[in-house]
Amino acid sequence: MATNLRLRDDQTKALKRRAEQEGTSMHAILLRAVDDYLARTAHQAMVKQTATEQAAKWGEIMARLK
Repeated sequence: MATNLRLRDDQTKALKRRAEQEGTSMHAILLRAVDDYLARTAHQAMVKQTATEQAAKWGEIMARLK
């Protein structure tokens, strides 16, 4: 799937510099950034869901222990 990404001029310049430093393309860096974001937010969602489930399961007992 193709998409358009509009970056500010300073972002474009910094991204281009980083790509040159790493010997890779701006495209490759952007793909890696998207992958990192998706992995991080998936993990955060899993932690949040697990915490919610465990709070519901053990909430009453924890309240009694206070």
